[in-house]
Amino acid sequence: MIAPALTDALSKWLDHARAIDDAAENTLKAYQADVLGFLAFMGEHHGGQQGLGPIAKISVSDMRSWMARARSGGVGARTLARQLSAVKSFYRWLAEREGFEPTAVLSTRAPKFQKKLPRPLAEDAATAMIETVELQASEAWIAARDSAVITVLYGCGLRISEALSLTGADYPLPATLRIKGKGGKERIVPVIDAARDAVSDYVALAPFDPQPGDPLFRGARGGALNPRIVQKVMERARLQLGLPATATPHAMRHSFATHLLSAGGDLRAIQELLGHASLSTTQAYTAVDTARLLEVYDKAHPRA
Repeated sequence: MIAPALTDALSKWLDHARAIDDAAENTLKAYQADVLGFLAFMGEHHGGQQGLGPIAKISVSDMRSWMARARSGGVGARTLARQLSAVKSFYRWLAEREGFEPTAVLSTRAPKFQKKLPRPLAEDAATAMIETVELQASEAWIAARDSAVITVLYGCGLRISEALSLTGADYPLPATLRIKGKGGKERIVPVIDAARDAVSDYVALAPFDPQPGDPLFRGARGGALNPRIVQKVMERARLQLGLPATATPHAMRHSFATHLLSAGGDLRAIQELLGHASLSTTQAYTAVDTARLLEVYDKAHPRA
């Protein structure tokens, strides 16, 4: 049981994160779920309603019990680390507001986990994917649409949500696009000719005129294209090509970054193009590139 004062504090913290940190709505929902789960456990753990008083007295032992319960319940190290990060952020804010010492919470170490590297496609596989998605639809305009979406993901390094947020006002695609990414952060992305041409081919065949207030990429009935449709068409294409399950729409964005890096692109510039808040996020691609180089080296120079 969580006391009203505590749920009110959580609501105000989320408002703070929305206004000051410009956190995205999906991020805020994850924060809320993570912190509520933590508070619910503490209520059960202590056998009573958790208000501001008891929650300010949480001990190191309490934190260990919460983490142990989570792990025994099947929560992975990566997910638990994310939940702990949300709890710490809430506690840091609440401690400053209420004037208590949050050391027991803030000093808790996150479980170690192996960071997953991005899984890009090889350059020829990325090209084959764009060509093969066209074969999945019976109607020519839908085939052209699917090819255009995948080309934009790969050619501009966009998230699928960013590509599907383009409107008729963005057509014809200009030399650069102003993209609003996670947390409302804006970035300028150059548009390659292949992406511009693919979108033009799609619009020429589509039964809808691109209006400024309407989505650029339409579903079969004229509404906004559902990202699940793009995911499904890529699933069918990857099966035909014999590509792994990691060949997803987001993998096209990873491929964009990795192929730029392989061609000598500057890491800082790639960070700007991807809209990563931290360079450390982009640096994962250096590990991918190194891994690929080592793989090629090993094939060329097999050990005796």
